[in-house]
Amino acid sequence: MTAIARPPDDMQEDFSTREVAQRLGMAVRSVQLMVDRGELQAWRTPGGHRRILRTSLDAWLTGRGLAPTKPADLPLAEDGPPRRLKALLIEDSVHYQNLVSLLAHQEYPDLELHTANDGIGGLVMYGQLQPEILLVDILLPGIDGAALVTSLRSQPQFANSELIFVTALDEQQRAPYAFALAGLPLVHKPRLVTDLPPLLGAAIQRIGARQAQFAG
Repeated sequence: MTAIARPPDDMQEDFSTREVAQRLGMAVRSVQLMVDRGELQAWRTPGGHRRILRTSLDAWLTGRGLAPTKPADLPLAEDGPPRRLKALLIEDSVHYQNLVSLLAHQEYPDLELHTANDGIGGLVMYGQLQPEILLVDILLPGIDGAALVTSLRSQPQFANSELIFVTALDEQQRAPYAFALAGLPLVHKPRLVTDLPPLLGAAIQRIGARQAQFAG
């Protein structure tokens, strides 16, 4: 563990592993392992509890292109383990299913990723899972991604979902779907490896901020 001396008076500037886990959408154990690997700096209270430095967490966030913490960002610890965030990928290509899964698990191993192979199946799975994050290809069998998202927008629970479009279409080819794409994050498949992880991280960060607001 990367441990440092820290005076008790500064405890309010730092966070418990559970608070950081809730903020990042990770399991508490994953945050503990990040401390053990030296990715986050922590110190122990007289009672033996870890406290993670805000500066260390901010450095980890900014190193991944995410905004640093604000005082209201982290919720107070609750009883029981934090619930894992769920993501649903609606994509008919097995290659891109595997690539998205690899990227998500590498960067956000506690994100629970589910996959649907077509638009109709995606609508059904969305209703069953109620995922916090939705990743949608534009060209899908059964119903295209733009029509799918338009349908989902009629459901009240969709307002709490983070949406990311994933497509191989270039800007000109995407023009017919502009009504659904406007103002939403989009990843061009040739740039999936570089562009998707920070967009996922930003989505997780927004979810954490909303959860903290509701908890307060």
